[in-house]
Amino acid sequence: MFPLVVDLRGRRVVVVGAGEVGAHKSAQLLAAGARVTVISDAVLAQLPDGIEAVVVRPYRRGDLEGAFLAVGATGDRDVNDLLVEEADELSILLNVVDDLARSNFFFTAVHRDGDVLVSVSTEGSSPALAQWIRNAVGAALPRNLGAVAIRLRAERRALHAAGQSSENRPWAARVEALIDELGAS
Repeated sequence: MFPLVVDLRGRRVVVVGAGEVGAHKSAQLLAAGARVTVISDAVLAQLPDGIEAVVVRPYRRGDLEGAFLAVGATGDRDVNDLLVEEADELSILLNVVDDLARSNFFFTAVHRDGDVLVSVSTEGSSPALAQWIRNAVGAALPRNLGAVAIRLRAERRALHAAGQSSENRPWAARVEALIDELGAS
């Protein structure tokens, strides 16, 4: 596996299944800025606001056309078979919930503070363990790291605007100083 942060802003994502898991995955994807379409033969849970389209009918071939990635959250092996086949043909990233062997990406447990994102994965083997690790790491980190990131971005931009390199600078010491200055600890 290769950890990667993907910009989903404005990208079409298809979630197949509208139960609790489908609703939760939809909320995560919406929070990342994705344009979410939910397809399900029945809406079994409260879907989050902001979904681009809710299609109440069974999934069928062609539903993934134009999608960047897809999530199968039905628990139905026959539907998953169709999803895997179409996603493969279209080279679309696919997560089949609770079916590791048929997924080519996994959701991670995320701790976020502004632009600072810590992502924990167990490659799908135990979401509960990933969440426990995320919580432990998040509790150990200084508060307000998002503000530190904003200041560091501005400092790097100022260096670049002045024609200077941001490489080989004592950034670790600067991070420590900003953590102290901004009361992030």
